[in-house]
Amino acid sequence: MADYLEINKKAWNERTDIHVHSKFYDVDGFIKGNSSLHSIELAQVGDVKGKSLLHLQCHFGLDTLSWARLGAEVTGVDLSSHAIEKARLLAKQTELDASFICTDVYAFGDQNSHQFDLVYTSYGVLCWLPCINKWAEVAAKALKPGGKIHLVEFHPFLDIKFGYDYFHCSEPDIEQEKTYSENAGNAEQTIAVWAHTLSDVINALINQGITINQVDEFPYSPYPCFDNMKVVGTNQFVVDEEGPQFPMLYSIVGTKA
Repeated sequence: MADYLEINKKAWNERTDIHVHSKFYDVDGFIKGNSSLHSIELAQVGDVKGKSLLHLQCHFGLDTLSWARLGAEVTGVDLSSHAIEKARLLAKQTELDASFICTDVYAFGDQNSHQFDLVYTSYGVLCWLPCINKWAEVAAKALKPGGKIHLVEFHPFLDIKFGYDYFHCSEPDIEQEKTYSENAGNAEQTIAVWAHTLSDVINALINQGITINQVDEFPYSPYPCFDNMKVVGTNQFVVDEEGPQFPMLYSIVGTKA
């Protein structure tokens, strides 16, 4: 697994350097006061004022800091050293109180002894993890009793749509691909990714003592992150506007006993 971690760390260091200069992430707008959060997660998570929030796989911290702007006491964790460096800089530039930790999710779980009111993670995160059960263990351990996990993720149905296996394999798919922001150019990164079914994720959380309160599915993405996407609403993009609808996102709310 260490080799795969190094592959993905290198990829996300390179992607961070691209993303911070992209219109897709609009860092300048964020510094001026914009939020990177979307209606799905805002409605799902609700009021965070005064609550401690752990953001797993936070990239360079826009969502983490957006939660801080809403009053949460935030901690962000990410594998990429470039991303964490940028997140810390953004916290200073925006004068927002936030802690950022550079490590992979599993290592964080081994080291962490703090518990939070909320664990949050979203949009293209789980595919970078080889073991969903270990991820659920890390999330559950980091929650206070009564604390909630909020996951918003791309639907595994998209694996089928784009020609991948739906079910999990222990060995990753090794790919060469460009990142999703509009300024990607021709630069490709080597990445290692794994599929995790909806039932895998739900059962992993249940097996860690998490009560599943809500599961939702959505026929759109809030980001134009795939080729040839069509706009169907405000921050709503689909791959095929004229074909039958299929799920592009799902979300889970769970509570630790």
